[in-house]
Amino acid sequence: MGSRRRFSQISPFEERLAEEARRLREEAELLPHGPVRDAALRKARQAETGSHMTEWLTSPGLQPPKP
Repeated sequence: MGSRRRFSQISPFEERLAEEARRLREEAELLPHGPVRDAALRKARQAETGSHMTEWLTSPGLQPPKP
């Protein structure tokens, strides 16, 4: 069996998700209103949510979110 190639990530997962969300929002601004733009904005929100969840899960007190 061949060996798997492993990649060392330069930036933390939260930063990569936040960057992806920023990129998707910029892309959505250039798109006309419609389903494609809505999908890009939805993916951006999901990436932002994932970034916040990861930060929360790795935080030192693991505090529940405040309303």
